[in-house]
Amino acid sequence: MASAWASQFADPASWQPWMQLQQPVGNPLDGILKEAGAHISPTALDAIKNDYLQKAAALWQDMAAMKTPELKDRRFAAPEWHANPLSAFSAASYLLNAHFLTAMAEAVEAAPREKQKICFAVQQVVDAMSPANFLATNPEAQQTLLDTKGESLTRGLTNMLADMQKGRISLSDESAFEVGRNVATTAGEVVYENDLFQLIQYSPTSATVHAVPLLMVPPCINKFYILDLQPENSVVRYAVEQGNTVFLVSWRNPDESLAFVTWDDYVEQGAIEAIRVARAISGSEKINAFGFCVGGTIVTTALAVLAARGEQPAASLTLLTTLLDFEDTGVLDVFIDEDQVAQREQSLAKGGLMPGRDLATTFSALRPNDLVWNYVQSNYLKGKEPPPFDLLYWNSDSTNLPGPMFCFYLRNMYLENKLREPGVLTTAGAQVDIGAIDAPVFLYGSREDHIVPWHAAFKSLALLNPGKPKQNRFVLGASGHIAGVINPASKGKRSYWTHDVKGRAKAPADPDSWFAGATEHKGSWWSEWAAFLAEHGGKDVKPRSKLGNKQFPPIEAAPGRYVKVRAD
Repeated sequence: MASAWASQFADPASWQPWMQLQQPVGNPLDGILKEAGAHISPTALDAIKNDYLQKAAALWQDMAAMKTPELKDRRFAAPEWHANPLSAFSAASYLLNAHFLTAMAEAVEAAPREKQKICFAVQQVVDAMSPANFLATNPEAQQTLLDTKGESLTRGLTNMLADMQKGRISLSDESAFEVGRNVATTAGEVVYENDLFQLIQYSPTSATVHAVPLLMVPPCINKFYILDLQPENSVVRYAVEQGNTVFLVSWRNPDESLAFVTWDDYVEQGAIEAIRVARAISGSEKINAFGFCVGGTIVTTALAVLAARGEQPAASLTLLTTLLDFEDTGVLDVFIDEDQVAQREQSLAKGGLMPGRDLATTFSALRPNDLVWNYVQSNYLKGKEPPPFDLLYWNSDSTNLPGPMFCFYLRNMYLENKLREPGVLTTAGAQVDIGAIDAPVFLYGSREDHIVPWHAAFKSLALLNPGKPKQNRFVLGASGHIAGVINPASKGKRSYWTHDVKGRAKAPADPDSWFAGATEHKGSWWSEWAAFLAEHGGKDVKPRSKLGNKQFPPIEAAPGRYVKVRAD
């Protein structure tokens, strides 16, 4: 089926019927438009058709004159695409047809959410049908086949069969890494555990430490060691080196015994319990709370629940790429509507597991050329082994989620956006008001984040610590959801933006106005965060020689057992 579609894309003449939208046969958008109740205006369609016909005619004229077309796409950058005229024109006609389909999708007249779904679906089809994805139309793979005398095909089939057994595409040489051996290696001890998480306390490395400890709550949707990859890019190690007594939540990878765990459990038995233990071990009434992605949503909810109970344990709150206002969830909107959430609730809300493999597939679909087709071409068509890459090793180490917790999160946060409204959401027996958290806030967003758009992360400024806006700080980093966060200070790479709010009542409420007045700095934003923690860390004291205490003695060495359990 895929090969048939690919061959259609190779010949612009075969696209002529697709431009007649009144003819349902052969039109790849027809079913999508019909289901969405959308259409394209005749004027817009005529403009797209005329543009297509002009460019198609020019392309055919170039082909007749044996003039190799210019290929401005990194998928076709290799010299093999340019050396063979047929391959070059195959790629050029694909790009033309892809542009045509994309233009039609963008011209659709529909509600914003429906239009986004249409554009996403069309882009998935367009990316899948690239001639680079098929041996018959990929000259790089064909040349490799000749150079290796067929060995690349044998290796590719072996790689494909191995991945079929694993149920996922290999993104990295997984044999090169082992949790606790060369990733997640920062020294420490597990000082507490329950059925939901282990709490790690890390060994101090500085002569003095801030009296107020740092409690890190990573996302439960994947493993914590994204924050502790290797020594040179470990956020955890950096925080320890900056004089923080660091505690970190290591979520358990749920199995059937946790199939009935709820959102309330993650807040009460997870974040709130971690806060209690960190305070007890450190002897500090306050903690510097930290949350990354959904971990930030969890820890913020926990602090709001405690505020409703009359407790204010946070000296500060750090949130990295976190959504509290879910009005703009970027491309993830295409997966979340009433019908899809209701289907999940029907199958999982009363018990069950959301498989980590399904979650990983969803996120890979957001960047298919980078996380799917690139590896199909390399691993299968060319028979290459993926190189070792710690971040992609972590990306493949997926985590299950309890069905009731997952369904509650989808409906109440993503679909109905209740967290931003004071008193609307009830969690752990309390009416949640995140504005009641009395703590200065450090917010971080990544400029190219497709999971938590930085404009959405910025909205938390208006929701948190509203009575003391001068205490809040927003920092914008370069790159995406993960790479923007994991930007070691020692490397001096990328850049970040800050907005000086001294002398102002508050930073601009509009993110674009904020950015217009922001200053770009070269390097990592980590130093800005370290200064914020030091400001709210209390006095410097001598670190304790032993981890844990009599009530919570060490159980095992970091990174602990929980993080080593794989979903697959």
